[in-house]
Amino acid sequence: MSLVAMLLFSITGITLNHAGSIAAEPVVMNKTGQLSVSLLPKTPVADAPLPPAVAAAVERAVGLDPATRPAEWSDGEVYVAMPRPGGDAWVSIDRATGRITAETTDRGWVSYLNDLHKGRNAGAAWFWFIDIFAAACILFTLTGLLLLQFHARRRPMTWPIVAAGLATPIVIAVLFVH
Repeated sequence: MSLVAMLLFSITGITLNHAGSIAAEPVVMNKTGQLSVSLLPKTPVADAPLPPAVAAAVERAVGLDPATRPAEWSDGEVYVAMPRPGGDAWVSIDRATGRITAETTDRGWVSYLNDLHKGRNAGAAWFWFIDIFAAACILFTLTGLLLLQFHARRRPMTWPIVAAGLATPIVIAVLFVH
């Protein structure tokens, strides 16, 4: 599991490092709809999700499900941000007229993979996967160093090469990263 995940993590590290060189044209879709103003609560709870009936009406009208997302209530509108890996979406409801405005942005598969690499807007399951994967990589690395210790007596360049692996990023960071 660690080897396959490390391969994917390394590939997305390269795509992140070269993000400016990879052409991507975001695809933006706008939709509008109408909501019955009577569905909106008169005294909303700050940062609470939309009431189920409102969320269902929004989904029917514009095809986005804001049900579990916190809603930002102001005097004039309700705004729900719906970020996701590789894009985002939002819904705005005019509290006076019930007009729904929605926008969805898709930044492509490279952006999707890059956001997964960083754990951005990917949810709790991905959060835990990254942590478990990181712990597995630490275990993988520590057992590798232990194996090096067993074989180092017959290979005199083992520890100088390990030291170079530690020193190289430090030297690059100190000398070239400003």
